[in-house]
Amino acid sequence: MSSLLRAAALGLVLAGLAGCTSKPVLNPSEQLAAATPYTQQQVQQAILKAIVERGWTARSVGASVIQADITVRNTFYAAVDIHYSASQFRIDYRDSRELGYDDGRIHRNYNRWVYNLDRSIVRQLNALSADQLLQRSNASSNH
Repeated sequence: MSSLLRAAALGLVLAGLAGCTSKPVLNPSEQLAAATPYTQQQVQQAILKAIVERGWTARSVGASVIQADITVRNTFYAAVDIHYSASQFRIDYRDSRELGYDDGRIHRNYNRWVYNLDRSIVRQLNALSADQLLQRSNASSNH
């Protein structure tokens, strides 16, 4: 009987570990390439476009910080502060509901949403950089 109890306890422990989805909170930070200078307004616009593209909502826009949030399936809520300048941006955790935030750990879906937002911002900035390069190339071809 004790081996049956031991096996049942081990099964519960393994099931609990398999279901664990808590990960350290992701706070991505990007240093922008000096070879492609951006203005602070261009970085702000790239962030705002990425927010819309990813289904987030910009709640507050300031001179160097944008507050954004997302609600998924009317249940899961995450809010971030995006600090930015002409040379960098950083996404910081601000708040959440139903994502199990505890002592710097959170459900892995939060990290996926933030990672995707970060990648979308970088993609927007890369598109802007390509447009600037193309404009410079066209301008030098016309002279």
